[in-house]
Amino acid sequence: MQELKRILSAEQPNINRALGCLTAELPQAARPVAEHLFAAGGKRLRPLLTLLTGRAFGCRDKGLYTMGAAIEMLHAATLLHDDILDDAATRRGQPTAHTLYGTAKVILAGDALLAKALLTVSAFGDTRLTASVSEAVMRTAVGEIAEFDILRDTGVSHQNYLEVVTGKTAWMLRASCELGALLAGVDEPLARAAADFGLELGVAFQMVDDALDFAPAETTGKPRGGDLREGKMTPPLLSYLASLSDDEARAFRAAFAEGAFSDEAVEAVSAAVVAGGHARRARDIAEEHLDRAAAALALFPESDERVVLRQLLGYIQHREH
Repeated sequence: MQELKRILSAEQPNINRALGCLTAELPQAARPVAEHLFAAGGKRLRPLLTLLTGRAFGCRDKGLYTMGAAIEMLHAATLLHDDILDDAATRRGQPTAHTLYGTAKVILAGDALLAKALLTVSAFGDTRLTASVSEAVMRTAVGEIAEFDILRDTGVSHQNYLEVVTGKTAWMLRASCELGALLAGVDEPLARAAADFGLELGVAFQMVDDALDFAPAETTGKPRGGDLREGKMTPPLLSYLASLSDDEARAFRAAFAEGAFSDEAVEAVSAAVVAGGHARRARDIAEEHLDRAAAALALFPESDERVVLRQLLGYIQHREH
């Protein structure tokens, strides 16, 4: 894990510089919103995946940074829109953009970021790159729509959940890896392996995140039970609901549908999810997706970057915040 941390530390400034260059090219009206969001920081996981995947296949082109910055700009556009949809007041400890600049302006600024990212990708002159990132945008939006369709619905299946997270989280990570591979000029089977790696990693990342939602706030730094409050049936909650008696399940379903959980009830359910092993079971499912990601990664040529990507799978598997 030390090598992973070293690369994260070394590459974040380079990624941020590339992101700053793209931001400076935005029209002035959209720039303050973008600058506010990027100033709050972030893991920069998507551009890092583009860099590592491209280099794993032998690409050393500086264009990897530009491509990584473009995919991060796409991600940023989704965050702006998500915060409005969720009526979120803060992000990474800072006021959300729409609370400072207004909802209408931020929606349009998010559209500008989206367009700038697509314009940046198209400038590489390879229709495969444009197709990859365009499909990621579409799948992400559709995933968000699918989540709205099943909010406060306790009758959803694990397959319904997978359809949501594959769209809203995993497809952008899929594109991040596929773009790096395509920039390296690999053939179709290896590009598919890179895409599969990113997709499975993305699903696992979201599942672990959903398990961590029920961990104590002092561990994660985030309020406990957010998915329960927002009416999202995630794997830990599906497992917990299945463990309840008929009377308990009826009471839970009614409260979930109405959004009627008090703070005390959210804390009690969250504690029960953890104590009953339901969060652990969600992590076990995530490990199955990480195993699939590892199988795709095994098709990559041997390289230092492949080792780091393997370490990233371990980080996701065991992360606690």
